[in-house]
Amino acid sequence: MSDVVVVDYGAGNTRSVRAALTHLGASSEVTSDPVAIVASPFVILPGVGSARSAMAHLIETGAALALRERFDAGLSTLGICLGMQIALETSEEDGGVDGLALLRGDVRRLDHGRVPRLGWAMVEPWNDAYYFAHSYAAWSPDSFATSDGITVAVQRDAFLGVQFHPEKSGAAGLNFLERCLSLA
Repeated sequence: MSDVVVVDYGAGNTRSVRAALTHLGASSEVTSDPVAIVASPFVILPGVGSARSAMAHLIETGAALALRERFDAGLSTLGICLGMQIALETSEEDGGVDGLALLRGDVRRLDHGRVPRLGWAMVEPWNDAYYFAHSYAAWSPDSFATSDGITVAVQRDAFLGVQFHPEKSGAAGLNFLERCLSLA
């Protein structure tokens, strides 16, 4: 069995996530198989794509129920960008989409600054810069880190979600992923 399952929802940045994991010495597989998702020591729900199509794929394949089962069992899961957003209750994206409801809150379109928000930015309170590419952001009581006043990290039980892309964030991103893997 692989160290990490990267959930396939028909889009996402699976190639760069797997490259980062390989760099860290972790084996990984990309799948939407519910059995593999529940059995894996660590799961990543990657970023990039459309909330509606991602949720439709997760529901159709049974991966949505497997992610809920993981959450209920307290098993470690990391959501990246869209992967974090669809873990919330709802999203404004695509005219409104119900999420997995693993985290409390919703996702709203950014209404100030540059949209989409692209590039490197500091994350507080961590004082590290990470790479961002997003037009939507989380509004959640599960928030615990921000960047430019925007929620960029949320956590509830064993689910951690980040708005930035650690797999594209150089040394800081690799260090972040390594810390996540060490907690699994």
